[in-house]
Amino acid sequence: MWIPREAETTLSHFAAERPAVIVTGSRQAGKTSLLRRVFPDYDYVSLDLPLLAEEAEEAGEQFLDKHAPPLMVDEVQYAPRLFRYLKASIDARQGQNGLYLLTGSQKFSLMQGVTESLAGRATILDIYPLSLREFEAWSERIAEGDTLLEWMLSGSYPELHAKGLEPQRFYSDYVATYLERDVRQVLQVKSLRDFDRFLRLAAAGTGQLLSITSMATSLGVSPNTVKSWLSILEASNIIYLLEPYYRNLGKRIVKTPKLYFLDTGLAAFLAGFRTVNDLRQSALLGAFFETLALGQIVRRFAAKGQAPNVFFFRDHVGHEVDFLIPVGEKMVLLECKWSETPPKKFKGFHEIAKLAGPKSVLSQSIITPVRGTRESREGGFRVEDCVDLPSLDA
Repeated sequence: MWIPREAETTLSHFAAERPAVIVTGSRQAGKTSLLRRVFPDYDYVSLDLPLLAEEAEEAGEQFLDKHAPPLMVDEVQYAPRLFRYLKASIDARQGQNGLYLLTGSQKFSLMQGVTESLAGRATILDIYPLSLREFEAWSERIAEGDTLLEWMLSGSYPELHAKGLEPQRFYSDYVATYLERDVRQVLQVKSLRDFDRFLRLAAAGTGQLLSITSMATSLGVSPNTVKSWLSILEASNIIYLLEPYYRNLGKRIVKTPKLYFLDTGLAAFLAGFRTVNDLRQSALLGAFFETLALGQIVRRFAAKGQAPNVFFFRDHVGHEVDFLIPVGEKMVLLECKWSETPPKKFKGFHEIAKLAGPKSVLSQSIITPVRGTRESREGGFRVEDCVDLPSLDA
């Protein structure tokens, strides 16, 4: 069963404008399904198959002679030498667009090939698992109350919803496959047990400031090991490191990034949540709701083919705003509260307005789990949900 994706239009536009389109994203995010849905007439080959990957890597010219464009190549990172032959094929077809559609789950190897060989010839589109807007449109269910909690627990991977899979089994298989295929191959992890402990520790810290030293101490590994593990999670679109915003806001600003998982279902599984009630009663509920909201913001940018332009603000006194989005010389401020009745005033908004000047604030909103948008007359801000996020349309 196909679940329509908001990135379909962007993908079509990119293919009409560039000889090659590289679609990146985590495993099971729906990259291949999206490409085959939008471009059903393209020849398709997957380098997940070792024999095909070896042929593409060792005999790229013959491989492309055998598979003429328009061609879709899945998991192209397994044949990095193929990029030079793709470049030659594109250059031999001057003026033709949409020749090659490439997918990859590992940005670290893909980006090197793009930079060295396909600069100016390819455009990149990040695909993430389902957004709440996509889920609502497909399921015809309103994402609030228990439905929103169920979504946070089950996560956003398209196959899980389209096929009605059991989340615990899905994530158990996902983690095992991820450890075996991606992490072990790229980083040569010696102890999968240590890496599994790292994943679970990271999931319990989603939505919080990242402390590499603290994580390393807890795990009994070096800080450099933690850094390398974080880098592969980030490059594989499993986590997002949100940077602080401190331009023109003074020097006493926290400059440590915050860590977020890009799928709350995976984070919930790793953190040990098994039922909606487990999540509802947890002290981590607020952090998971904030994680959900960040994921929706990132997805909104990505569906338009744009890099996420989002930060957070926190000073050394404790004033904080969860998300700050620059818009020209102004900024959109967003704060997450798992509450049906958000506070009438919020100090973080006031502090940024004081530091940057009130004219620098384009809008300020509290994100709640209740669907709909309304104005808070007393607080001078808007109350909105985590699905529509009208502030992002500013």
